[in-house]
Amino acid sequence: MSDYIEQHLKRILEQSPSGMIELQRSELAELFECVPSQINYVISTRFSAEQGYIVESKRGGGGYIRIRRVRLGGDQPLMRAAQSIGDSLSQREAEGLIERLQQERLLSAREAALLKAAVSRDALYVDLPYRDQLRARLVIRMLLALAAEA
Repeated sequence: MSDYIEQHLKRILEQSPSGMIELQRSELAELFECVPSQINYVISTRFSAEQGYIVESKRGGGGYIRIRRVRLGGDQPLMRAAQSIGDSLSQREAEGLIERLQQERLLSAREAALLKAAVSRDALYVDLPYRDQLRARLVIRMLLALAAEA
């Protein structure tokens, strides 16, 4: 079941001109005749930042799941990574993105360590959801600054 859900999500992501999809968890669960926790499982295990995705989620009545594919490569991969970040970024998502950029040799170990330290919840002494919004803005600005230096 998980494989089918993953394939479905990746197929509609590929067809999306913006590289982003926004879904209702309950509608997906209904489509696949499964419980919403199965959808959560697939998204958390197969659409992580380390795998090149940024997932935003809002629970409740008007809740949604937004999945974006982070596409690196091209002429300015740091610029593209910065452009793929939305309005909010959790610490886990930020760390995953930073680790991926380091693995792809777009950030040095030192740059990655500095970025992680700057966007950690210990450094950002602000309540949620403002902390995730601030983190997104900081990561974007830092990546743009590094892209300008490259």
